[in-house]
Amino acid sequence: MDAAFEVTEVFAPASREFVADPYPAYARLREAGRAHHYAPTDQWLIPHHADVSALLRDRRLGRSYLHRFTHEEFGRPAPPAAHEPFHVLNDHGMLDLEAPAHTRIRRLVAKAFTPRTVERLRPYVTGLADRLVAGLVADGGGDLVARIAEPLPVAVIAEMLGVPEADRPLLRPWSAAICGMYELNPGPATAARAVRASVEFTAYLRELIAVRRRQPGEDLISGLIAAHEDGESLSEQEMISTCVLLLNAGHEATVNATVNGWYALFRHPAQLAALRADPAGLVPAAVEELMRYDSPLQLFERWVLDDIEIGGVTIPRGAELALLFGSANHDPAVFDRPAGLDLARRDNPHLSFGAGIHYCIGAPLARLELTASLRALLRGAPGLRPAAEPRRNPNFVIRGLAELLVEV
Repeated sequence: MDAAFEVTEVFAPASREFVADPYPAYARLREAGRAHHYAPTDQWLIPHHADVSALLRDRRLGRSYLHRFTHEEFGRPAPPAAHEPFHVLNDHGMLDLEAPAHTRIRRLVAKAFTPRTVERLRPYVTGLADRLVAGLVADGGGDLVARIAEPLPVAVIAEMLGVPEADRPLLRPWSAAICGMYELNPGPATAARAVRASVEFTAYLRELIAVRRRQPGEDLISGLIAAHEDGESLSEQEMISTCVLLLNAGHEATVNATVNGWYALFRHPAQLAALRADPAGLVPAAVEELMRYDSPLQLFERWVLDDIEIGGVTIPRGAELALLFGSANHDPAVFDRPAGLDLARRDNPHLSFGAGIHYCIGAPLARLELTASLRALLRGAPGLRPAAEPRRNPNFVIRGLAELLVEV
């Protein structure tokens, strides 16, 4: 690591300019070393693809440390008591568990969340995408976020879970409030919104699970209730946390990948023209490239459970790593011309869905949704173009646009 390099002069997630385009800063981080301590959050930034990929699989790290240590043993303060509803909800989901609890829950969830389940949704997803695009075209355009990017994945995961249509408007606000806690240093107002949403969402799902126990259906909640293996099943809290995780992870990334992707296409007209000329040939690779080019999840955190060494730097137990997905996906050691958008890119080992035991279980569904909306817009709105400069969300970790106005 370059001793003269000042991380805070480069990595500035509170800066509007940095959030608008963090990729030049990532290049400087990669050039300066493999691990950089970032004092404002007391985290180690890891910018290289090889390191991020390896560390996602390294069992000396964990999403949690509570399977091995207490807060006191690990040298970390316990969360504030007022935040308990959020942490109960969050800490019983697969994403923040380690083996053996993670292994048991993921195995049981996989019994209900099968490729067959996803494939059965294909007609619903493609039909909904076509209807949403037809509505956008009939109105001459509108906000791509509100008209396409948000309603498609929210409706799909709600359909999958078996959430009644009348209740679906509740889901996105709850999800957005909870996901605010995944940003760096969330403030008291963010925490209060997340706690309130956790309480309300938990109560809603508890009631819905009770209904499905009495009246099972073909939905995922009924499948989670029925899932058993070697005498084990999911507890009610584990089912609730799993449903929230599937909703949050199952649509937040897809919403932002959709609008980030179209914003990238608008800024690369030659690539968009090539895609329009050969959608059948380019759409599958385009989905992967758009996920790589402007990743919807920029950072993923891991706790150091045992001392590790990265690039000659010893990082002790109790430290926290910030694995920079956005930087890894632009690493020239792995990607040819990484700053360029290449929809025909074939060798594309991007890390947008993670890796290792926490690899996104919903990746096949996300790919289905992204493919369906991309094809529907190319087919139904062949002249789609931006109508104004987009309005960006201020968040860094979960990267996306608040508004993308388009004309047809």
